[in-house]
Amino acid sequence: MKRLSFLLLLFFMAMQLNAQQVIPLYNGTVPGSKKAPADFKEASITGNDGVTRVSRVFEPTLTVYSPPKPNGTAVIICPGGGYSILAIKKEGYDVAKKFAEAGVTAFVLKYRLPNDTVMVDKSLAPLQDALQAIYLVRKNASVWGISPNKVGIMGFSAGGHLASSLSVHYNDMKIANAENISLRPDFSILIYPVISFGTITHAGSVSKLLGNEPTQAQKNYFSNQNHVNAQTPPTFLVHANNDVTVPVRNSLIYNEKLVGANVPAEMHIYQAGGHGFGLNNKTTKEDWFQTLKNWMTANSWL
Repeated sequence: MKRLSFLLLLFFMAMQLNAQQVIPLYNGTVPGSKKAPADFKEASITGNDGVTRVSRVFEPTLTVYSPPKPNGTAVIICPGGGYSILAIKKEGYDVAKKFAEAGVTAFVLKYRLPNDTVMVDKSLAPLQDALQAIYLVRKNASVWGISPNKVGIMGFSAGGHLASSLSVHYNDMKIANAENISLRPDFSILIYPVISFGTITHAGSVSKLLGNEPTQAQKNYFSNQNHVNAQTPPTFLVHANNDVTVPVRNSLIYNEKLVGANVPAEMHIYQAGGHGFGLNNKTTKEDWFQTLKNWMTANSWL
């Protein structure tokens, strides 16, 4: 009987850790949206590699993972996918569960994927969604047991570009914010991120976000290393030296700019691992997520 009660308790705890709530990012019409054609539908496919890829996202949401005992810290997670798809489970839900286990309230941002068919200006949609996400989390912090000064942003690959875009352009108001809530993340976590839209970029991310003939002004705006200053959030970076999809130089130049601006930063560069390893770089026994937790503890977010 005692064993049965213990198993039921473990089951309840597991259910609590995976407790989730999906909420629309906007109340009513999505800003900058156009009416979707009848045949334009969001799609989700799990490939032979086990990765679930969501495409044609035009109705953004936040999926909330609430821990049983929130510690006050929150992280908004932006999955990657070259602004073409979202690796929603590998770089979203799986990561959110790990944060919930650590007492952090995690929000997986299913942001709009740039598409001229359903957007007035596709280049603004993802950043607008990131701004709206941090606005909602801060505005409703008390609902989820969150401290408003402990809200971070995290992103993988192109999601890392979005997270770093928010980190440097948080004052570029592209959403309604009557309360004048600060949209600056308190910290950033960037995992094999696209940072530059210059010569060391991921060409697919640039073309998906800006089209095939972006202006120099657009490329400069989204080359996020150009906009780092003393107010840029403290940042944790992870990359692999043999990443041929998003060159490691992206993380290196961002870290260099952070150091130059006296912004606290920590960077971990693996010898190998390639691109898109998610939580598990199979080439090493090191657990970067545990290292991340150590960094968060050192900075009083855990």
